[in-house]
Amino acid sequence: MDEIRKVARERMKGYCRVCPVCDGRACAGEVPGMGGLGTGSAFRANLQALAALRFNMHLVHDVSEPDTRIDFLGQSLTGPFLAAPIGGVSFNMGGKITEAAYISAVLDGCAQAGIMGCVGDGVPDFIHQDGYAAIKALNGKGIPFIKPWEDAEFFDKVDKALAAGARVIGMDIDAAGLITLKQMGRPVSPKSPKRLGEIISQVKVPFILKGVMSVADATMAVDAGVRAIVVSNHGGRVLDHTPGAAEVLPEIVDAVKGQVFILADGGVRTGGDILKMLALGADAVMIGRPFSVAAVGGLKEGVFQYIQRIAGELMAAMVLTGTARADSVDPAILRG
Repeated sequence: MDEIRKVARERMKGYCRVCPVCDGRACAGEVPGMGGLGTGSAFRANLQALAALRFNMHLVHDVSEPDTRIDFLGQSLTGPFLAAPIGGVSFNMGGKITEAAYISAVLDGCAQAGIMGCVGDGVPDFIHQDGYAAIKALNGKGIPFIKPWEDAEFFDKVDKALAAGARVIGMDIDAAGLITLKQMGRPVSPKSPKRLGEIISQVKVPFILKGVMSVADATMAVDAGVRAIVVSNHGGRVLDHTPGAAEVLPEIVDAVKGQVFILADGGVRTGGDILKMLALGADAVMIGRPFSVAAVGGLKEGVFQYIQRIAGELMAAMVLTGTARADSVDPAILRG
């Protein structure tokens, strides 16, 4: 991974410093780029919320080979984590590799490791076009996230995603405030509970809503018919001064656990971070920026190596806390 990170640092120069600790301090306000919006407070809050949690070590037990497998909306994954949807290689990551090469690296590396990758959406159109092409090449092993466009554009992309073989579709509703898209004649907007329900009823595969940061939104999403939510502040890239995902996750879990599959996204850097999110009640996590560094620095092999490393860290953390299964994590492994 050291060599992969070195190559990524060279290829992403001016867009991402590939810092030893990816905490948003050096890149605050660098949007486009890989930073957080404004002061970078929301980006840092994701890291700070996880860093504040401490494990209770437990080693008098018989858990030597933890089971990291989970069932994700009817699909078996070797680990409780997915590659988050990130697009815009040319304006966020330096453009030293193409969008198509980047997306293929993420999805192919994930598929090789037995997990799933997601693809993003945006302008220019090749962002989603390359994503859907990569999903089709993998016989549907990838999840497209579509921005909350007006109906004509949204459902056109749904149709194209389904034609590519997508078995799950998501909406990153946290992109609703991207004024730049409106200025480009491609408006996005929030969705009322009624409209969200109408949209979901027309999408004939499991639907994920990404960008849920409150109990109110979580319960309304469940009532609208989503199969999964992603607790996420969009990596701190859409609204400054929001809390970290791990701060709001427990209250959302208390409200909707068991009614919907719960993913958490924001600040996950290690296998220990994955386990912390699971202990807070998430069913799985999404990981963003580290996958981007791995893909830009090493393409498919970089992604695969990153997955192997973080999976090993997760296994070690599970052993050291006496956690036998990733789909059944005791909250008591965290100090109160």
